[in-house]
Amino acid sequence: MSQWPLWAVLAPGEPAQLESRARAIVMTDLDAELGKDQPFEVIPGSGRYHAIVGTDPSDVGAEMQLAEELSLECDEPVYSIERANDPWTVMSWRKGALDVLEDEDPEALAESLGCPLPGSEKTAEPSASKPLRTVALIEGVRAEEARRALEEDRGEPLPSGRYHLEDTPRGLLLAGGTGGMNFAHITLSERFPHATVYGVTASPALDDFSATVMRGGEGIEEFSWPPQVFPPFPVASDIKGERSPERILAALGIPAEWFLNE
Repeated sequence: MSQWPLWAVLAPGEPAQLESRARAIVMTDLDAELGKDQPFEVIPGSGRYHAIVGTDPSDVGAEMQLAEELSLECDEPVYSIERANDPWTVMSWRKGALDVLEDEDPEALAESLGCPLPGSEKTAEPSASKPLRTVALIEGVRAEEARRALEEDRGEPLPSGRYHLEDTPRGLLLAGGTGGMNFAHITLSERFPHATVYGVTASPALDDFSATVMRGGEGIEEFSWPPQVFPPFPVASDIKGERSPERILAALGIPAEWFLNE
């Protein structure tokens, strides 16, 4: 594989069977008729587990769909790894139920299962990995309200620096701190269904950019640049009247430098 994988699924079974099932899960009959390439590669491991990996930023999220479906068909856990954001997200799936493994190192996990992932954070070229980060604007919610809701969701106080929460005239800005975003903006969208949440995921140069509008934990519409081949939500032509990543960030009051590598 010439490109650095942005997502992966670690699942038990036979490689050929996994490839067939994964293709059936993420590709439609129309995709097959049009001769579209499958958006993943199966890399056989040395034991029962094998890796399904993808490199296209527009396909990030497919790992969750694949892991959920595949976990329904086996007794062992299936793992999904999202390496597009910083830090990477690891989830364990059992019979369709997910558990976020906040302290799990994805490369160590893959190696322990006998299917190490191609490339690594140390060896991958920065231009190939294009680490994506997520920042959110949450209208109608204050920082203290959000902190209490996140602590209630965790069942314990937030560690110092876990999230960056900043009240602004446009609303609450939320970014990942010591542990990344880890879907906190979706949690808050569910907890405050009256609020409009703008979740922005972008690369440092803003050449991969998406802004998803959410209410009640559900995506309403999404602006993406470049446009996605298979958009997960209705396509928005603009966000707050703006049609470029730089101007959308300005309209939301999100500093572009928050997406830069540290």
